[in-house]
Amino acid sequence: MAKKVIVIGSGFAGLSAATSLAQAGYEVTILEKNSVPGGRARQFVAEGFTFDMGPSWYWMPDVFEQYFAQFGKKPADYYNLVRLDPSYSIIFGKDDVMNVPARLNDLYALFEHYEPGSSANLKKFLAEAEYKYRVGMSEFVHKPSLSILEFADWRIVASLFRLQMFSSIANSVRKLFKNEQLIQMLEFPVLFLGATPENTPAMYSLMNHADLALGTWYPMGGMFKIIEGMVRLAEEQGVQIRLNENVQSIYVPNGHATKVITQNTEYEADVVVGAADYHHVEQQLLPEHSRQYDEKYWDKRVMAPSSLLFYLGVNKKLDNLHHHNLFFDTDFRQHAVEIYDQPQWPSNPLFYVCAPSVTDASVAPAGCENLFILIPLAPDLEDSEALRAQYFEVVMNRLENLTGQEIRKHIVYQRSFAHNDFKQDYNAYKGNAYGLANTLLQTAFLKPRLRSRKVNNLFYTGQLTTPGPGMPPSLISGQVVAKEIAKTIKP
Repeated sequence: MAKKVIVIGSGFAGLSAATSLAQAGYEVTILEKNSVPGGRARQFVAEGFTFDMGPSWYWMPDVFEQYFAQFGKKPADYYNLVRLDPSYSIIFGKDDVMNVPARLNDLYALFEHYEPGSSANLKKFLAEAEYKYRVGMSEFVHKPSLSILEFADWRIVASLFRLQMFSSIANSVRKLFKNEQLIQMLEFPVLFLGATPENTPAMYSLMNHADLALGTWYPMGGMFKIIEGMVRLAEEQGVQIRLNENVQSIYVPNGHATKVITQNTEYEADVVVGAADYHHVEQQLLPEHSRQYDEKYWDKRVMAPSSLLFYLGVNKKLDNLHHHNLFFDTDFRQHAVEIYDQPQWPSNPLFYVCAPSVTDASVAPAGCENLFILIPLAPDLEDSEALRAQYFEVVMNRLENLTGQEIRKHIVYQRSFAHNDFKQDYNAYKGNAYGLANTLLQTAFLKPRLRSRKVNNLFYTGQLTTPGPGMPPSLISGQVVAKEIAKTIKP
């Protein structure tokens, strides 16, 4: 009889782990506390608008292709992917907009426009970024990172220096480019990794390869189409998904988890996978003697940012917005300091606007616009309706001014989401949105372990463990933990 696996949480990591384990012959059940699967990638519909609640950038399409190929499938079997061009726009000021093109030749021309002679350095920078991406994806992200010995390989040790693990991305970029707007464009992908560009290893320029070479994509119908596809694939493999099942505790007699207890049911388990927030699973669901880490350990972890989100339905079409829009009309470095170095509500925040209805008419009523606005914030801040309202006005004043149109009086639907909601809906530690920061001291085997030292059949997956935050890493995390389980506990 097949071993029973209980997976707690149905985000990217949970679905990936569950489906991979089911394919390997385990009997798998996912328990999801919310009424919709997907974790942070949930979706909701209101007033005819379809809102993706969290992830909105589809990067690293190769990771999704490899995932579906594991089951003899491809993304196109489940959703229709289109490449965006421009990939995104950066608004530096009124009538000062950089549209980042999808084609590399156009990108070289863009760099020449901003900094004559810089296209040669861009080619050099992207060649290094491609190397880091290739090595990082082949040598690092698929390791369980349970021991430093996994990295005791001369090829890996030698590559650490070429990967520039010990220098910053800020130094790497500024050696090659002088134009401040180009520098901000190259540094922006690391803004959500959990440190300022000065404190982020230059290895993470691999994100620039993902951005500028592999491209920015969008699944028609919304990002939730990926979750729907993964749910279908999971069910095709035999995974049972139980929604509205809020796990209350894990029963651990003699160092072995045997039951997962929800408000409704007790589920027998041979293996338990914590795909929900790692801190919550360990500190709230386990008895104290079964915890690897204490609250002091968690409090010292460097978290990636939280966010203040606004979901807006607007009853007219808007001008001067593309699908992805980065508003960098204020001090990039000051906002980064207020997220990472001196955590506080920002004095003059950068923000991001996603307008998926520019690409996809299905996500808004005819003649209307669907807007998703995000302000990156430090985790663990005070969160109140008054603060949300204050920052809504700050953002809307700038959005209306910079795009040259009235928007507020045309809003027919509005919802906000911030720290308290991340805690309530996802049990997110300190209200984080993106998991654990990718600092040098929180890389690989220095992250919280994906296998418990205290409970011999308890494993973890997702953005607080290996390999890190984001949709593609979370997808990989599920595959990594499934392989580790299959090596140690046969189906």
